[in-house]
Amino acid sequence: MPNWKPPTTCRSRRNHRVGLLVFGLLKLLTMVAVVALLPSPQRAAAQAPAPTLKVLRLASESETGFDPARVGDARSLRITSHIFEPLLQFDPLARPVKLVPRTATAMPVASEDFRTWTVSVQPGIWFTDDPAFGGKPRELVAADYVYSIKRLADPATKSPGWSSMEQAGFSGLAALRREAIDRKQPFDYSRNISGLQVVDRYTLRFVLDAGRPRFPQWLAESATAAVAREVIEAHGELSMQHPVGTGPFKLSEWRRSSRIVLDRNPRYREVRYDASPSPDDAEGQAILKRLKGKRLPLVDRVEIAIIDEKQPTWLAFLNGEADWVDLPDGFVTVAMPGGKLAPNLAKRGIRAEQVVLPSTYYTMFNMEHPLVGGYAAPQVALRRAIALAIDVDREISLLRYGSAIPAQSPVSIHLSGYDPAWRSEMSQYSPARARALLDLYGYQDRDGDGWRETPDGQPLLLEVATQTAQENRRFDELMKRDMKAVGLRVVFNPAQWPEQYKAARAGKLMMWSVSGRASAPDGMQGLLRYDGAASGGVNLSRFNLPEMNQTLARLLALPDGPEREALFDHAKRLTVAWMPYKLRTHLAVTTLTQPWLVGFRRPLFWNNWFEFVDIEVAVAP
Repeated sequence: MPNWKPPTTCRSRRNHRVGLLVFGLLKLLTMVAVVALLPSPQRAAAQAPAPTLKVLRLASESETGFDPARVGDARSLRITSHIFEPLLQFDPLARPVKLVPRTATAMPVASEDFRTWTVSVQPGIWFTDDPAFGGKPRELVAADYVYSIKRLADPATKSPGWSSMEQAGFSGLAALRREAIDRKQPFDYSRNISGLQVVDRYTLRFVLDAGRPRFPQWLAESATAAVAREVIEAHGELSMQHPVGTGPFKLSEWRRSSRIVLDRNPRYREVRYDASPSPDDAEGQAILKRLKGKRLPLVDRVEIAIIDEKQPTWLAFLNGEADWVDLPDGFVTVAMPGGKLAPNLAKRGIRAEQVVLPSTYYTMFNMEHPLVGGYAAPQVALRRAIALAIDVDREISLLRYGSAIPAQSPVSIHLSGYDPAWRSEMSQYSPARARALLDLYGYQDRDGDGWRETPDGQPLLLEVATQTAQENRRFDELMKRDMKAVGLRVVFNPAQWPEQYKAARAGKLMMWSVSGRASAPDGMQGLLRYDGAASGGVNLSRFNLPEMNQTLARLLALPDGPEREALFDHAKRLTVAWMPYKLRTHLAVTTLTQPWLVGFRRPLFWNNWFEFVDIEVAVAP
């Protein structure tokens, strides 16, 4: 665990000040006496003010760890994205979004058929110092990216990012993984494969099984960020606790589910702020004018308090103890009455940004569970009946206070293939149709106790995983009401989010409601969770339908255009027909920032933004 010693900052908590006053006065008198005895040059140096640290303070929900190959939750990715670096990243201000080099010297160069891509790593990028390097500086090289991508395929890593990398289709990588599984042997990292080639110290060549016109998007994903093999092998299973990267920050303190501290990486190269907002983007142009050319990161430290409950998160922001907050749904009417920032907040200089994210809140059905899973007509009918019984409009108005839109398909807003006019059964609420479906397929109340049994007369009990926070209880109560209205008994099994996520990936849950966000603008991001090969990764339902798998393979290979758009339509219809997930909402978010936080713009697909914001020390408390 990294050691950390808190320095003096200009942003101490108010409740510390009184307790330190007497000590400070005594210390000041001592310093004055000492300074008076110094010769003039030393006296001037002693009287110079100490540099002020700029500290970004946030609140977040519980994390799982900090290994880019092993995490898949947004809370942890928000941290790893500032410690580790992929080859590419998204421009912080460009809308529509645009990929730009991060550790690469330039954008990748493709062959005519989009099967071969070549890219070079910038020389002179260094990993944070670590004992695994034997006391020597360690430079980032092309081989680090080959190793890091191979880790995603290693069965021992159990990477949620493998499903996405398998779709990329690096030639020979899936076969290498399959060999390790079939022979029950360790993954062979020393084996050269055609899909991942080190041309020289800084140059990489990727060869794919099929053309991938949008391949650069994979090279911006957090899972492809470079790790050092020496560090991973030195720490083994503890890699989640020991992140060593090349990014703008390093982990200085971690108390699990309590506190995370990132400090400026002293090894970070010289990077200057730059971005490409569109000419008519007044806000983006203003941010660029203010920050362009400044060295990154702009802040020295990031302090993150882990708070799972929404009310304390909101109060921390109101009290000036957090610089940024995604407004909890329960406080939307307080902070944004009528969709406008409340006058008392506006008077304080607080700013608000509202956006519908490429994020979907859904309930997954474990397709391998004997009750809700399977592909036979009665099992499909049960899932569709449950979906029809969920009152999404009531959820949006009562629980989300209008901060969401009904989901029609997994291809959400901001993604290619999204059609705002497209409608489906996914968003419909009809208890009458739900009851009719259940009756038709034999899910009936045979003993008159008010609850339905299975077609073979066995008790029917829906077991839904949930979390312990008060917000989750409100959602659970609404779902319990909806299920009771159609005669379905439900029980909720609470646990912490990391534990539920681990159990879901292992196929141990019957049902679970969770949200997922796209990491790139391609509509395949929403459909990836329906890929049979992604079972145990992003495909939490373990859905595996040959027709869907073939459709997704074609979508990956086709260039953008009308043929691909028509295929998106077919894929969306399959998701509704088989219903492995009840898609509920695309989530809207209102982000509030304090007046002293400069340069924030809500990321759409990416997680790294700490390095792009500044703290105006003169305004901060």
